[in-house]
Amino acid sequence: MSLINIDFTYILKLNAIFNLKTNNFSKIESKSMSKKFSEIYDQSLQNPEKFWQEASNDIFWFKKPTKILNKSNPPFYKWFEDGVTNTCYNALDIHVDQGRGDKLALIYDSPITGNKKQFTYKELKEKVSKFAGALRNQGVNKGDRVIIYMPMIPEAVIAMLACGRIGAIHSVVFGGFASNELASRIDDSKAKVIVTASCGFEPGKTVEYKPLVDAAIKMASHKIDKTILFQRINHTVELNTPNEISWNEALLNAKEVDCVEMNANDIAYILYTSGTTGTPKGIVRDIGGHIVALKWTMKNIYNIDTDDVWWSASDIGWIVGHSYIVYAPLFKGCTTVLFEGKPVGTPDAGAFWKIISDYKVKSLFTAPTAFRAIKKEDSEGKFFSKYDLSKFESLFLAGERADPDTIKWAENLLKVPVIDHWWQTETSWAISSNCTGIEMMKTKYGSACKAVPGYDVRIMKPDQTLAKPNEMGDIVVKLPLPPGTFPTLWNADKRYKENYMTNYEGYYETYDAGHIDEDGYIWIMSRTDDIINVAGHRLSTGAIEEVLSEHQSVAECAVLGIADKLKGQLPIGLVVLKSGVDKEDETISKECIQMVRNKIGPVAAFKVVIVIKRLPKTRSGKILRGTIRKIADNVEYKIPPTIDDPAILSEIKEDLIKNNILKD
Repeated sequence: MSLINIDFTYILKLNAIFNLKTNNFSKIESKSMSKKFSEIYDQSLQNPEKFWQEASNDIFWFKKPTKILNKSNPPFYKWFEDGVTNTCYNALDIHVDQGRGDKLALIYDSPITGNKKQFTYKELKEKVSKFAGALRNQGVNKGDRVIIYMPMIPEAVIAMLACGRIGAIHSVVFGGFASNELASRIDDSKAKVIVTASCGFEPGKTVEYKPLVDAAIKMASHKIDKTILFQRINHTVELNTPNEISWNEALLNAKEVDCVEMNANDIAYILYTSGTTGTPKGIVRDIGGHIVALKWTMKNIYNIDTDDVWWSASDIGWIVGHSYIVYAPLFKGCTTVLFEGKPVGTPDAGAFWKIISDYKVKSLFTAPTAFRAIKKEDSEGKFFSKYDLSKFESLFLAGERADPDTIKWAENLLKVPVIDHWWQTETSWAISSNCTGIEMMKTKYGSACKAVPGYDVRIMKPDQTLAKPNEMGDIVVKLPLPPGTFPTLWNADKRYKENYMTNYEGYYETYDAGHIDEDGYIWIMSRTDDIINVAGHRLSTGAIEEVLSEHQSVAECAVLGIADKLKGQLPIGLVVLKSGVDKEDETISKECIQMVRNKIGPVAAFKVVIVIKRLPKTRSGKILRGTIRKIADNVEYKIPPTIDDPAILSEIKEDLIKNNILKD
């Protein structure tokens, strides 16, 4: 396994990094002295069937389940297996039927194109029903797979919900993914139809989708029956074959269709994990558990009610977009924002504040990377002062480590709770979080708070024993996992079991490393492959990153272990500076090195900090540490298909050569 015990003295030093002050905010009352959260959490573990049965009463069923949890074939657990429901009905129809059809469902705002649209639940239901009829006309039926390869436009949401309406299984692929990646997903899913658009728009450039789709179809062994293409305004493309049809043409003879009754264990969607090699890993979501869990989270984790406006600044191609742009907010019946833009550059570092102000957003969920970008460009918050954020109550961060400095910066600026929480594509909702709808607990900077009801989180050592409080190890979750998590992989039960459920029997292996403190707070320090071995000492790169991020000139950073003949591995730091910093790079490097020595100690053998212009990231904002490490070690690597800008890798290589880390 990836970890061994770390000296307790090191843990004490590591914990000294973090400020453990309690935050009190006026907008969400702190109730840390009460036992409400503990009581609910205990109920969820002591009697999960009763807990989730009660939660299931909050959704629509054609037939209510009587078999809540089937544990007969672990690790393949089944929730609500005799229940009958429909994803689209719970997202749209139920609200219309209950007299809330005029309630605003979806706000679309594209600062890149200047387009804005709004849809009520009634309007969205009509559009979804019509497109569901269009899919039917193209031969798509219950159980068939549909690939959705689209930009951040309302039609993407419509296509997802239309699939759910007729019982088709959608697989959303991030728009702009390379053709070979799209082809591998065509082959694995055996999709019948691709729904795409003429292009995607990025700041300063247009991403042509059709050539990518055409190339993928040629590469794929499995043949697509039909391509439905949405022509974007001012950017139309020619359709050349009988198998291609425009979105508008597909709608011409389409009739609105009703929701199909679906078993709770039928598959809602397949989402292939980013950065896969070889056969992609298809995470699947079962319908019943997905609806129950996600609706429960909106109130209990995020404190969102039906009258609220919610915004998740992500992309529908990622799990955050699935769960919290589309499904969870619509299940809840609130208003969700679909934003086709960036935190900076569309047009400036005030883009987020403008959206929050314009639409009276109550809560925002985004990646820490987005806020580091804003902080880099506007560290003094000059753009913030231009907008009215009086309705804004909380900021949630996930997807990448949220360093304490960024959290504190956002708190000081926004004057609302900034909540770092932790979850994965596999789970579809938070494993640990400050559950603001249940009880606002104190913030421990650097921690993702406590395990959410439904998750029995443990720290496991390589010898298969449980770690003590503050003792580092592999983070695992005791089975069964709660509803809404992945019941298996697409056509890969064996792979599901071997990859996730074998190393620690009876537990789901998260592949994250960290510890749980004496108060039950979870500290996610790194992916297990980001633990480095320095002369026999196992160190978390995340702990060093926490220190570097505290430097007043550093906007963001990455630490990686490079090969060393003497000590096995040595950590090096890559730092990106805030805009307007006039201090010499060499001075900043020396200061950063000294900070690490002071706070972690000589054990880290930390002697190299390189100032760079930018870090290579995935389009979802995750830093590509593994790729950087391969470049530094001069070993063969492939350009990740999820990378935002491949040119950054050449820049990194030049920086490593310049600093004698890599030989030319």
